[in-house]
Amino acid sequence: MGIEDFGGGQTAQADVLVVTTNDVPGYQVTQVIGEVFGLTVRSRHLGSQIGAGLKSMIGGELKGLTRTLVETRNQAMERLVEQARARGANAVLMMRFDVSEAADVGTEVCAYGTAAVISKV
Repeated sequence: MGIEDFGGGQTAQADVLVVTTNDVPGYQVTQVIGEVFGLTVRSRHLGSQIGAGLKSMIGGELKGLTRTLVETRNQAMERLVEQARARGANAVLMMRFDVSEAADVGTEVCAYGTAAVISKV
């Protein structure tokens, strides 16, 4: 397993820039479109729960669960970008993740931010 199995984020060719900052150096916000979000809910896998339980007794990283969370966050972010693109944005500012339990059957991951149109200064 390489580091690429445990990372996320955008590719360099993204047509919608997603940042966690309020602005982008060298760009100006020409239009604020509004809030956008991407949401996904993942159920727990019995095998991973058993493995996590055993691993918790001896310690160490739960790599299977880490990989699943990365995939879940990436899916939420992809949906965020799709919504921003559909609304005419080329950027999402102040992107954040929110993670919570969903009815005791899974984990809800929401990526949210402010859709905007930005242009080079």
